[in-house]
Amino acid sequence: MKKLLFVACTVLLLFSCQNQAQSKKSDKNKNEIAMTKQNIYQYKVEDLSGNTFDFASLKGKKVMIVNTASKCGLTPQYKDLEAIYKEYKDQGFVIVGFPANNFASQEPGTNAEIASFCQMNYGVTFPMMDKVSVKGDDMCEIYQFLTQKSKNGVEDSEVSWNFQKYLINENGELEKVISPQTLPTDPSVIDWIKA
Repeated sequence: MKKLLFVACTVLLLFSCQNQAQSKKSDKNKNEIAMTKQNIYQYKVEDLSGNTFDFASLKGKKVMIVNTASKCGLTPQYKDLEAIYKEYKDQGFVIVGFPANNFASQEPGTNAEIASFCQMNYGVTFPMMDKVSVKGDDMCEIYQFLTQKSKNGVEDSEVSWNFQKYLINENGELEKVISPQTLPTDPSVIDWIKA
């Protein structure tokens, strides 16, 4: 009887351990799926003119995504953004601007007003998108990707102010987050573009 009880307990213990191992493996697989590095090519947005802009059209290029504002102390960065865009656009680099009114209401204009401001004051030729929200409950999808590790597979971040820069590699993956105060012409940015 003791032998039978011992065998039954051993079988139950083995079965329990096997279930725990499978459960841990299943949890690990779920975490790996959740942490899989996604890319930006799955997103489509509208530009300032209301046309569809498909990020898949940027495959193989390095991309800087930047949230912009027309009435910010950092607004003169438009000049540097346009300068590096012109210098490196033929070498597989593009800037995509997203006007946003999340910080001190510094982008109050309509899409038409923003387009006019950018062209008239800074001669902006890089793609400018529809005005969006880059933080909070109404954060647009592209910024959810940029700021959430569960979506970008790299890091969590928060857009801290206008002109924060997100650097996307040639595979459409997030590579670096650059603070708003760092100029687009900073050596760390230029070195990244040239690498």
